[in-house]
Amino acid sequence: MMLAEGTSRSRSLIVATRSTRGAVTAAIAVAAAVVMIAATLALMEIDAASALAAFWRGSFGTRYALASATLVRAVPLILAGLAVAIAFRAGVFNIGAEGQLLAGAAAGAAVAGPLTAAGMPALITLPLTIVTGAVAGGCWAGIAAWLRARFGVLEVISTILLNFVALNLVGFLVRGPLQEPTRIYPQTEALGAAARLPMMIPGTRLHWGAAIALGCALLLWRYLRDTAGGFRLKATGANPFAAASAGRIDVSAVSTRAFLLSGALAGTAGVVELTGVTYALYENLSPGYGYTAIAVALLARLHPLGVIAAGVLFGALDVGASAMQRDAGVPSVIVYTITAIAILGVVAASRPMVRR
Repeated sequence: MMLAEGTSRSRSLIVATRSTRGAVTAAIAVAAAVVMIAATLALMEIDAASALAAFWRGSFGTRYALASATLVRAVPLILAGLAVAIAFRAGVFNIGAEGQLLAGAAAGAAVAGPLTAAGMPALITLPLTIVTGAVAGGCWAGIAAWLRARFGVLEVISTILLNFVALNLVGFLVRGPLQEPTRIYPQTEALGAAARLPMMIPGTRLHWGAAIALGCALLLWRYLRDTAGGFRLKATGANPFAAASAGRIDVSAVSTRAFLLSGALAGTAGVVELTGVTYALYENLSPGYGYTAIAVALLARLHPLGVIAAGVLFGALDVGASAMQRDAGVPSVIVYTITAIAILGVVAASRPMVRR
């Protein structure tokens, strides 16, 4: 009994230590980014105080800026970040979240149009649209998973190439089968009200996709922490050879399931962006969410709850940089470059989380 209590206390201490370490890492990233931005602005003879004030007003300064800009931008980053995190935790280097996100958005648009045209209510149309997007993202990741299992193709290569296939597929769809009826604009027809996510906070642009992202993060955290499947996934990512020999784990099956789940989460990010923000499919629906998600997951140290904080941080950096450019005349590329360097430094200083 005493041994069990001691083991439980030790595990609690380890979890608390890791959580504290993750919080400190995020704080270092934020502080380093702010310091580097201020220093660079001073070197360029730009009023750092007014520029940072514009950054704050555009990201966190008002209730509307927080809800309608930062959190809205964070939703797809959180979902795509979870997709990357779950894959990396299983030792699967899925670099294709961008393509899986676009596949989810395209499938959602293809389903939502006929459903709304048929007069289906939102109670049917919206869930079917979101589920279709998630399934499409999982199937798109399944292509790379099959190539890996059948032919030994590295997922890093296949997922990157599938990103370009998905991008061009969306371009074909919005200029062909799914183009809006007038055939003037390269996009789909706007989604009907039944296929749109309702607003979570009245008077803002924050939609219920935020609740979906939060729920996915909580479920994934509980899955990794409390279930046998989560343990097998973490063991496979930590050391697949030991997991197969000592743990008698079917490493190939666990990796494939993680790959498919990763794609489903990325597909959900795409269809949530479609139904909650853009309301139409077009080529530039994603400004690189799938690629930014890699940085989100790494900054969060592949922890599902950490992905929430990292996603909000990157959302704030994005909208804050736009505010600095708009209100203070600061080129946004400066902010992106400096913050990228700061985050790379923090990630490089952290203990490696992914091993083959």
